[in-house]
Amino acid sequence: MRGRGYYGATPASTWGRREFLRVGTLGPIGLSLGDYLKLSAGQERPAATKSCIMIVLDGGAPQHETFDMKPDAPSDVAGSFRPIPTNVSGIQICEHLPLTARQADKYAILRSVYGDTAIHFTGVYYLMTGFMPLQSVDFPSRGSVVAKELGARTGLPPYVLNATLDHAAGPGFLGSGYSPFWVRGDPSSPSFRIEDLEVPVDMDWSQISDRRWLVKQLDAKFRERDTRGLFADRERFFQEAEDIIRSPTVKSAFDIGAEPEPLRNQYGRTPIGQGCLLARRLVESGVRFVTVNAARAIWDTHADNFNRCKDVLLPEFDAAFATLMEDMHQRGLLESTLVVVSGEFGRTPKVNPNAGRDHWPSVFSVVLAGAGIQGGQTYGASDAVGGEPKDNPVSMEDLSATIYDRLGIDPDKEYYTASNRPVRLANRGNPVRAPLI
Repeated sequence: MRGRGYYGATPASTWGRREFLRVGTLGPIGLSLGDYLKLSAGQERPAATKSCIMIVLDGGAPQHETFDMKPDAPSDVAGSFRPIPTNVSGIQICEHLPLTARQADKYAILRSVYGDTAIHFTGVYYLMTGFMPLQSVDFPSRGSVVAKELGARTGLPPYVLNATLDHAAGPGFLGSGYSPFWVRGDPSSPSFRIEDLEVPVDMDWSQISDRRWLVKQLDAKFRERDTRGLFADRERFFQEAEDIIRSPTVKSAFDIGAEPEPLRNQYGRTPIGQGCLLARRLVESGVRFVTVNAARAIWDTHADNFNRCKDVLLPEFDAAFATLMEDMHQRGLLESTLVVVSGEFGRTPKVNPNAGRDHWPSVFSVVLAGAGIQGGQTYGASDAVGGEPKDNPVSMEDLSATIYDRLGIDPDKEYYTASNRPVRLANRGNPVRAPLI
């Protein structure tokens, strides 16, 4: 699975000398948004307004310690945490999510989601694309599909990745034009900045203009033989890249330091907290799809599950998610923005000898909010020990269909690979509507 599309990148060996020089016109700026610009050409679509924030609990969050507690189960299943009431009668969640409990009227809990793999690598790919990995096809991530279907708006990249999910977040067979704009670095760091939006200290715009002029001259003869308009498209891409770097709107969208200090503190000065705040800024400014996670497999609690959840994982998530819900509600963004919270799988019903829980794809919980999702409800149920779906099972394909449906994208739409193989967006999944919508 280490092919070119799987990582959303183009191997250096596929670039000729001229392409290398062309990249060199803006390459010294550290510009990784050239791929994105292939998407934006001629695709500004003002009609659709939907966006999505996907919060990935990488590693697999335990359903028993979050949104599907089993207090009446045997102690080796129930664990040591207790449920607390939310602001919606009849719905209880973990005691270490008190802030999230106060926002339950804004989100719905799917307690019967299931997958097909207990391996992190394939599970994350499955979560992010809706497909299990295949050697023969590299499927596009959901963010890339949204970028293709909804296009760019307000001059911002349509798909932003603030995560460590490089193997599962690429454009697959859609091509590099639908790659994410990758925010590298920790947004909670005082030194956080977006390098791709800055000119290096040892360069100025006159030098960049000189390089672009040189490439134009080198390309002049080749341009005369171009019958497909490729040079015109590429020139437009790099002009747009320059426009983005110069754009105060784009810089403002990524400027998390402009947020009030009390609000930043409320989200939490953590990677997931500031990642959620940055995601809110981005969708508010026009980005279509933002993926957020804190770190690779941080929820992989094979040992010391309860202390790690109580001391770090749950408090950080609680502050980030609850504040995001309230912040977006107050700004009117939940009407047009779907928020998804999920890991790649859940964790075992029984606590292991190391006080941890192991990988468990058979059932887990997913939280949905916004974009027409009716909050204050649960959908589906797991069995008495939280090990299998009991009512209204939801496959990963159904989850994909639901996400696309809420964003105004037909889940049954077909794409075609380079070999003309048809691929249905939600892989025959069915959107969950009533009573969620």
